[in-house]
Amino acid sequence: MSGERRKPRARGARRDGSEPPTRLTRRGRLLVRGGAVLAVLLVAAGGAGLWAYQSLDGNIHSADIDGKLGGGRPANASPGSKNILVVGSDSRDGDNGKYGKGLTTMQSDTLMVMHVAADRKWATVVSLPRDSWVRIPACDRGDGTTSTAHHFKINEAFAVGGTGGEVAGAAACTIKTVEENTGLRIDHFMSVDFQGFKGMVNALDGIEVCPETAIHDTKAHLDLDAGCQTVKGEKALGYVRTRYSVGDGSDIGRIGRQQEFMEALAAKAQAKLTSPTALYGFLDSATESLTTDKALAGIKPLTALASELKGIPGDRLTFLTVPNYPREADVPTDRANVVWQYPQAADLFSALAKDREVDKKSVEAGSENPLYAAAVRVRVLNATGRAGEAAKAAELLRSAGFTVVGTGNAPQEADDTAVGFPGGLERQARALVSRLPGTTASKDTGATPGEVTLTVGGDFEGVR
Repeated sequence: MSGERRKPRARGARRDGSEPPTRLTRRGRLLVRGGAVLAVLLVAAGGAGLWAYQSLDGNIHSADIDGKLGGGRPANASPGSKNILVVGSDSRDGDNGKYGKGLTTMQSDTLMVMHVAADRKWATVVSLPRDSWVRIPACDRGDGTTSTAHHFKINEAFAVGGTGGEVAGAAACTIKTVEENTGLRIDHFMSVDFQGFKGMVNALDGIEVCPETAIHDTKAHLDLDAGCQTVKGEKALGYVRTRYSVGDGSDIGRIGRQQEFMEALAAKAQAKLTSPTALYGFLDSATESLTTDKALAGIKPLTALASELKGIPGDRLTFLTVPNYPREADVPTDRANVVWQYPQAADLFSALAKDREVDKKSVEAGSENPLYAAAVRVRVLNATGRAGEAAKAAELLRSAGFTVVGTGNAPQEADDTAVGFPGGLERQARALVSRLPGTTASKDTGATPGEVTLTVGGDFEGVR
């Protein structure tokens, strides 16, 4: 009907004008997608008294990660801007132990980077699919051992660093992994555990969802009939965790459902939590499950951050998932993971590192026809003077999905690793260079047609 407005809800929820609309504005969505806790704290800022701040401040856990990050971190290329890593923690401790089998103790279920511009006039939130196949650097496991650098799903970093059961270690390894693969320097992090999520939903008497088909997911412990219904507790948790039993079974689809559910949750919180008692119960659950770096560990710094975000114009907020494609296109046996699309992913992160505003339409348009790594034919030449370096680099390239057509020795030794390409292969050269930190590409009239040449110098750092 013409006068009816749609209330915020999870995907597929029905139109219903019986209650006052609580639809989130785009400004509100930034706070949700950049971490629901920020939206929660804005609610608190508007309605909670000093007594609530003092009581809730002690709920927030602080993790000292400075000593765990080590050296070699990306430089801060845009002083004044902020990069905040937001992790949805899927810890297997306590009440969360029922979820999953044979998993390490700590898991991350949601991962995103929120970039807040130095002038506070725009912001971009980039979701990183948990199935992203990336390089996990060597990390302190927190149990007296150090992991070996390897490639795997990005969410494993949280598990590796959290082997000893400490969020600080899990966060540090995740930060190192994100920094190495994006080139962004992470300034802050916040982690929210499953149990706090359930408590927030329960404090609101549940959230309405309207699945178009029935959902039966044993991994997510979820059984839902088709049609509109209110979920809370374990069912709410199962709904945002379900993956294989809904849609195409991808993590990309789950990201969308999680974002929409959290929009509905924050909107209902803003509309319903009008009494101090109800508000306190909601905030108690939210802050009880929150862990941040030391600089953000308190109601005051978190509300200050939320207030900065609130002042950003709605048309200057951008929400993206890092450009990606199924890894199966490069490695036919891998049907479970995605790889980031290059050079688009590198261009995106480079823009944010330099505090340049991202145009979502341009990113999406540039990602419509991905160049698979397997379509890039590479010849590897050793210019280090050390035997076997070309073979090592070739193996790394093959693992990353590139097609290696041959190896050999360069005519002369060189300190700098470089990529050369013949005319017509600029795009392939850019895709390769994007995966090789600190490497440049140049046109080579003597290069073999159809091939890109990687000359491995003494500074070769591996494949991102």
